[in-house]
Amino acid sequence: MKMGKGEKVQVEFISANPTGPLTIGNARGGPFGDTLANVFKKAGYRVEKAYYINDYGKQIIALGHSVLKDDKARYSGEYIDFLHNRVGEKKDPYEVGKWASHIILEEMIKATVLKLNIHYDEWFSEAWLYENKRVDKVIEYLRKKDLVYESEGALFFKAKQFGDIRDRVLVKSDKDKTYLAGDIAYHEYKFKDKKFDKVINVWGADHQGDVKGLEAGVEALSFGGKLDTVLLQFVTLFKEGEQVKMSKREGTYVSMDDLLNDVPVDVVRFFFLQKSFNTHLNFNLDLALTESDNNPVYYVKYAHARICSVLRNANVDATKIRKAKHIKYLDKEAEIDLIKEIAKFEEIIEDTIKDYGVHRLPQYAIDLASAFHKFYSDSRILDKDKKLRKARIELTVATKFALSNILNIMGIKAPERM
Repeated sequence: MKMGKGEKVQVEFISANPTGPLTIGNARGGPFGDTLANVFKKAGYRVEKAYYINDYGKQIIALGHSVLKDDKARYSGEYIDFLHNRVGEKKDPYEVGKWASHIILEEMIKATVLKLNIHYDEWFSEAWLYENKRVDKVIEYLRKKDLVYESEGALFFKAKQFGDIRDRVLVKSDKDKTYLAGDIAYHEYKFKDKKFDKVINVWGADHQGDVKGLEAGVEALSFGGKLDTVLLQFVTLFKEGEQVKMSKREGTYVSMDDLLNDVPVDVVRFFFLQKSFNTHLNFNLDLALTESDNNPVYYVKYAHARICSVLRNANVDATKIRKAKHIKYLDKEAEIDLIKEIAKFEEIIEDTIKDYGVHRLPQYAIDLASAFHKFYSDSRILDKDKKLRKARIELTVATKFALSNILNIMGIKAPERM
């Protein structure tokens, strides 16, 4: 597919603060962003996957207080106890927070990301922006453009000029810079330094109020129209009909590691992709643990394994069949339905590029598997009639190609045996 024509796209996703392990809530962006990036790659774009590390500011100080277990602690849980026991003689909350956030990132977050079969092209540090004066420079740029003003001791960005509902604070009255100031500097790096044609940020729904401010900042930098933001709704885990509570601060959150310890990663990714990003995701743990056709992941995987079994029995090398030369001999309803389903593949990719609706991929995999199971039941693939046999084998190979491709895009294994 050549939709992208080599355009350069970045998908930034998860980007959770390094103040605790990834939860099932903030990690929803993992399968979503990874799959969306894979869709763009399939369509011919040059794609990079990025994680923005929020390793600067007050949340790092709060983490330090939490690890020290003093009266300003905000976070709790087993991971805080683990870090507290390793802190040694360190006493400064900021230094402790920096140390702790590094361990959380390297030993917890990155390990979980690997378990999710996600491989980033860039882990970008917010602290780097401040160390290299990039935030100061972008504020000075906006000042020279007469796009900032002072009020009550704070510095405001004239965001309303770019369609925002209000002007936004860049530097607070206590001289601390806001998240927006860092975000604008980071996006200058994305567009100016990295030269992306499009950037897609995958954020949690709790960041909805930040979208317009950043869009205004990007437009002020003359990169308007190149940034899209996808807001993912929240995740609720259900077990035996009961909701499992989660809260990082109270130490009762459900970590992604907890889920991955119980549920295979392919099932987690598939379930996380099934709902539209603007829909709340209810994760049914009982169904996820079911290894039968009732679980859509196994239903789809079994279809692929069945295809591979048919081709083995026919002694057919699927890689050597490039064209369906005998398709005209297929006229059964199940055969025609399967042909139509396979033909939807490129349309699925094209539609997903347009609206980022990756939820259509698992549904397509289910529909394709269902069409193949019906075809397998209704048609004798290894028929005695040579032309019909070749036609049905070619259709089986085409189904394998489409199904394995869609599973690969979703980051899910396509088994040859089950």
